[in-house]
Amino acid sequence: MAVKSKSIVKSGASRDICDRFCHSYASASTTMDPSFRLVPANSSKSASVKDTANSLGLHDTLRYGPRSIAAEIKSEGGLQDRLENWEETQDNLKLTLHRNVYGIHAPMRLLMERKIVSANPHMPALPQSNVHLDILMGRDETIEPADIFGGMEDTPPQNIHQDMEKKLKM
Repeated sequence: MAVKSKSIVKSGASRDICDRFCHSYASASTTMDPSFRLVPANSSKSASVKDTANSLGLHDTLRYGPRSIAAEIKSEGGLQDRLENWEETQDNLKLTLHRNVYGIHAPMRLLMERKIVSANPHMPALPQSNVHLDILMGRDETIEPADIFGGMEDTPPQNIHQDMEKKLKM
């Protein structure tokens, strides 16, 4: 009986370590929140004086203008908030399903691969398209406006040497 209790304690501790490990390898867009949410939650907005407070703790009207708490709390729309979080919610759902079906190693491996691929060692002078990350995220089969309409970011920089010095922190 003592052996079973040790293995249970060990598995609980390893689960905590794995949870921390997954969160440490998660980027801003990919965190592993174990939920079965299909649609992003409604985001409740709040207003605080802390953002615009001066040294005395009062709202600084001269720097930030007159304050309207009703305008700060008023949302652009519930649909816009949900659309902004749609991709993140779907990714969390996929990671949770992978965790429940295959075990903790599957989402942990996906998050590690995404982190490795996100660290882009290319030269700044060359155009960068992170095809590897698109494949891991499942975006390789979709066509987005950014794929068709390339902007000014695709043009090579004027001074390659300065860009390399900036990247290598020389």
